[in-house]
Amino acid sequence: MTIQDSSGLMMENGGSCLPCTPDEERQIVEDLKNQSELDLKEGNLYYLISCRWYRNWETYVGVDEPVIDSLAFDSQHMNGVSSKTAERPGPIDNSDIVENGNDNEGDDLDVRRNLEEGQDYFLVPQQVWEKLFYWYKGGPALPRKMICEGILCEKRVEVYPLSLKLIDSRDNSQSIIRLSKKASTCQLYEKVCTLKGIEQGKARIWDYFNKQRAASPLHVSDQTLDDAMLQMDQDILLEVQDGVGMDSTGNELALVAVEPSRSSLTIAGGPAVSNGHSTSYKFNQYQGSAFGSAFTDMDDGYDPYNTVKKGERGGLAGLQNLGNTCFMNSAIQCLVHTPRLVDYFLQDYSDEINTENPLGMHGELALAFGELSRKLWSSGRTSIAPRAFKGKLARFAPQFSGYNQHDSQELLAFLLDGLHEDLNRVKQKPYIEMKDSDGRPDEEVANECWRNHKARNDSLIVDVFQGQYKSTLVCPVCSKVSITFDPFMYLTLPLPSTVTRSMTVTVFDANGSGLPMPFTATVMKHGYIRDLIVALTTACCLKSHEGLLLAEVYNHQIFRFFENPADPLNSIKDDEHIVAYRFDRKEVGKIKLEIINRWPEKSGSDYLKSGERKLFGAPLVTYLERDHLSGADIDLAVSKLLSPLRRTCSSAKAHTVKENGFLSQATDEPSNICNQSMESAELEDASDGELSFQLSLTDERITSCKPIQKDSVIKPGQHIKVLLDWSDKVHESYDPGYLKDLPEVHKAGFTVKKTRQEAISLFSCLDAFLTEEPLGPDDMWYCPRCKEHRQATKKLDLWMLPDVLVFHLKRFSYSRYLKNKLDTFVNFPIHNLDLSKYMKSNDGESYVYELYAISNHYGGLGGGHYTAYAKLIDENRWYHFDDSHVSPVGEGEIKTSAAYVLFYRRVKGETNPGMGETSQAHSC
Repeated sequence: MTIQDSSGLMMENGGSCLPCTPDEERQIVEDLKNQSELDLKEGNLYYLISCRWYRNWETYVGVDEPVIDSLAFDSQHMNGVSSKTAERPGPIDNSDIVENGNDNEGDDLDVRRNLEEGQDYFLVPQQVWEKLFYWYKGGPALPRKMICEGILCEKRVEVYPLSLKLIDSRDNSQSIIRLSKKASTCQLYEKVCTLKGIEQGKARIWDYFNKQRAASPLHVSDQTLDDAMLQMDQDILLEVQDGVGMDSTGNELALVAVEPSRSSLTIAGGPAVSNGHSTSYKFNQYQGSAFGSAFTDMDDGYDPYNTVKKGERGGLAGLQNLGNTCFMNSAIQCLVHTPRLVDYFLQDYSDEINTENPLGMHGELALAFGELSRKLWSSGRTSIAPRAFKGKLARFAPQFSGYNQHDSQELLAFLLDGLHEDLNRVKQKPYIEMKDSDGRPDEEVANECWRNHKARNDSLIVDVFQGQYKSTLVCPVCSKVSITFDPFMYLTLPLPSTVTRSMTVTVFDANGSGLPMPFTATVMKHGYIRDLIVALTTACCLKSHEGLLLAEVYNHQIFRFFENPADPLNSIKDDEHIVAYRFDRKEVGKIKLEIINRWPEKSGSDYLKSGERKLFGAPLVTYLERDHLSGADIDLAVSKLLSPLRRTCSSAKAHTVKENGFLSQATDEPSNICNQSMESAELEDASDGELSFQLSLTDERITSCKPIQKDSVIKPGQHIKVLLDWSDKVHESYDPGYLKDLPEVHKAGFTVKKTRQEAISLFSCLDAFLTEEPLGPDDMWYCPRCKEHRQATKKLDLWMLPDVLVFHLKRFSYSRYLKNKLDTFVNFPIHNLDLSKYMKSNDGESYVYELYAISNHYGGLGGGHYTAYAKLIDENRWYHFDDSHVSPVGEGEIKTSAAYVLFYRRVKGETNPGMGETSQAHSC
């Protein structure tokens, strides 16, 4: 008897599990995932599974199976054509994502650091894990809980729980404690006491960050470890009370009463912590409010209420790395060395804090950044631990919480936007309806757009960082032109290699007059099929009466023809095989003949006389007249197409070298080539009624074959598919090597290292940014005239530039299976960056800029490292900020291929207010 359990698993009498089919497995998992999505809540369990194993499982069950329904085969009528079926994966194997030699289990199992979801691991709900484990066994199990983060309580799975190093003051022994950052200090005490076998009332735990004991021990309360500002891998100190009130070190212990929850990061009201400071500084108006105790991190003895002026103590303090926070440190150092910005935050800016803006952070982010800026400019060369700032950042931007590496530019964008909203002078934003340009002068429309923008957005950030560009959209159908003027905070510049795309296509001659040859063309990444055809037309020197028919080859057949020139190029993937058939335009409208190659399966070095036959090589395509087609006509067409592949003699093959899919002529002296003409060479005469080749007429799916005889009548149609069986005689006469090993569109992993002489310039990146291009299929524009979404062309122009211009070099590209970084060296000016020629407005202003800071990214993805170069304007000297380490650096050393975000300040002939110096343009 067969029964079915609640999950659909088939069971026999004895209860043993019968394997599900791949389709059943996929459906069960999809159903369980959908169920879990309906019940997302804090505390739900998720399990990590190695991408390596999970992708094999997805392939097995058909999740990532390519859409090839039109090429599906009936297994009972394949006539020798077999399809490859993915094998069932073995036991779940998570060994590649856990630390070697780790003997812990479950929550305490140490997962390798810097792993990325979707690249190294997948997260599956508990029910999915249980089902996969039931089917496959293996492991180890890596459960992780869902937690809520930030003021919006965003739900995230905590892949890396907080890892703390517990130091026992009695014997200096060390232990690792792992807890969720949302665990309470009470739970921390319980875990420590259980580990050490002591009573909780006799334990006292100190925040021991940087081996410095905090002013008071951690209170036993429901305050979270996150709110207590405990960091990944930091030290905590355990002291134990003995019978006489002393610990083993001889220090007298004071009993610590259990206090109610109180977080130093709480934004609700509560008593302020003044730390004994009495001052008339205007910020103390916030004492007793949400800001009174927000930023009293006293790790370095810094007085947060001491007014500081830039230049008094140098601005050469580093920022300690709190666990993969180099991305944050790099961005902050660039900002705190922006002269006008730091001048603002070192003064009293309390009047401009906007606590009512629903788009802001109630002023807390601005206060956090201001306090950190004051610390960095008042501590001399002492490094600062930005724990309070990181905690505040995680509260408002949970995407930057945790201890994984993040993107310095993404953090920079969040900070600038958040600071703007916290400092927005507009308390009530008016509703403004945007108007179309309707042919009005650009100056009028630009001024109107900027006035509307400033009516809703008016802050220091807008004053310093925001510019305006002109955006022109043109509808490809009705030619409607729409012009808008939009603000920008920074310019994201593509590297030319990210704008263009190299595509390799193998070109066949549809008339059989030449060998197939691969050609590589460079086209716009977001271009169209017609762009590739135009580029190939030039590359292979097409004549005016010739054209190209593009097709994708999959499983040795034509998967699709690219007959619509308006189709986007991004529908062609890098790992696909694309061919083009060169034909005479006068043949358009004739019958298309596709010839698919087959040969018997090999056995050792010999061909079997009979047995299973398999497809090989690329199909050949030609055109035939419509009327009175016979088998002889097909035979003649095949002979013509194969004629370039004719072997002249056995030694001739040595004179054509094929490397990496490309043909080239060898340079050896010619050997004894048979004196035959390729055009006149034919197979031996076939007997009456027989063809020169073994040909069979087949249907679209190749599920049935009908042998073709010389007198066979072929029913005309738009597309005829024929199977060509390569017999030993055909193989001896023709070389099939030219049809095999088609190159991919772009060979993955093949890169050419650029030298500085080959480097691209910042201007070429800017040119690429301003080049007209079509919008992507996912970014369609709604045409007000057509009343439909159209794939319009877009052109950007610079209209107004800010005092501080930030360039983001787009080095990272992302797809589902691949993340890539471009280490191309970009040659950028340090002095005299003149952008006047790019300006479309005629305001007579000078647009000359000077570099003052760089955010650098070294290494690859995930394991990379961020640093910053920043110039102290008053000293006219550059420094390298590498987390805590700060060192001087020569101006000639700051240009590297690691440059990621560039900060330029506008240079004027007279003192630029707030920029800190009388500036003149320098020569390079």
